[in-house]
Amino acid sequence: MSLPVSSPLPVYYDRDCDLSIIRQKRVLVIGYGSQGRTQALNARDSGVSDIRVALKPESATRPKAEADGFQVVTVAEGVVWAEVIVVLTSDEAHQALFAHEISPHIKAGQALIFAHGLSVNFGLVTPPSDVDVLLVSPKGIGPRIRDIYEAGEGVFCLFAVHQDATGQAKSIGLSFAAALGCGRKGILETSMKAECESDLFGEQVVLCGGTRELVTTAFDTLVDAGYPPEVAWFETCYELKLVVDLLWERGMAGGFGKISNTAEYGAYLTGPRIIGDASKAAMQDVLKDVQSGDFVKTLMTDYDAGSPDLLARRTARAQDAVDQTKAHLDAVAAKAQN
Repeated sequence: MSLPVSSPLPVYYDRDCDLSIIRQKRVLVIGYGSQGRTQALNARDSGVSDIRVALKPESATRPKAEADGFQVVTVAEGVVWAEVIVVLTSDEAHQALFAHEISPHIKAGQALIFAHGLSVNFGLVTPPSDVDVLLVSPKGIGPRIRDIYEAGEGVFCLFAVHQDATGQAKSIGLSFAAALGCGRKGILETSMKAECESDLFGEQVVLCGGTRELVTTAFDTLVDAGYPPEVAWFETCYELKLVVDLLWERGMAGGFGKISNTAEYGAYLTGPRIIGDASKAAMQDVLKDVQSGDFVKTLMTDYDAGSPDLLARRTARAQDAVDQTKAHLDAVAAKAQN
């Protein structure tokens, strides 16, 4: 399938961003988890000196934030003080957080920055019309983004101006993205809708949902047919990383050029049988659930009830035969060190 003709997304680099803008702002980072800690540290190391971290009084990450040298405040205190507010708590917590702790204190001219567009795109959060609303979404897991920054490099970032109340939203957002190190790699301008909906789709169909089901179903197929679990694990899980790394480094065509003829020819014959019409139809259904907001409604219904469905599924996952086989092989490998 050839790509449709389209204009590429605008891309910005350090040379296009004015770091002095964010360095002169009072910046509040709400949350100090994987992304919160990384973004606060990267920004500070980029010369943003006036940063505070907002956490609940009982937050388990408070000692870590304080040990890292940040002043820790409540969300309400931070919003009153800040000029730029970076919301880095879990998506499902945004609705209550905004309604009870941000909205009563937010002022005209402030900037709200989100790392994911879900809560704004699907109406969990409705910022007032007199504040800037931005997406700054570094593409990576928090600790890894930090490691790459400390090595003098950066990760790609998706960036969007959702609402420009001050006329300065774009320059503020680009300045903050550069402070995270993303201008070293590339800051791509898109929309909150495009980032959010494609992110949810990718997570569910490929990165998390699809990959897990593909691996576990293939593993079970081999084990049910009488093959040893250890052998099944190597062929359906362990080698997956090796192949994905190859495809990531060289692209699809380049990666296939480095595998055996047997693997390559089998892929051409069998791939379309696994991802056939039924799978393609299911992908369309998933995309519709994402676009319509049905998935977010289901997510929030479970969250508001205390996440019973999520927790039950998480508990069931702990009994996964693939993971049990990996644990066994980890123990086998450990014996080599004795």
